Amino acid sequence: MIEIKTRIRKWGNSLGIVVPLNSVKKENVKEGDKVSVFMKKEDKGNILRETFGTMKFKRTVEKMMREMDNELYNE
Repeated sequence: MIEIKTRIRKWGNSLGIVVPLNSVKKENVKEGDKVSVFMKKEDKGNILRETFGTMKFKRTVEKMMREMDNELYNE
């Protein structure tokens, strides 16, 4: 997965984006391949905060990591 910055352009009665050739080569995509596009207008704030909000955990991250390590490696 890569991030590109491009401009929305008018194509006939539609709007579209152009994916730079170096990004196409890097991801090895070809005509007809299916891709997912996540859009965010540049002047907006933090997209992750907008998407997920602020999460509060009852346990510390360190404690959760130790529990996962125990489950994965100490069975």
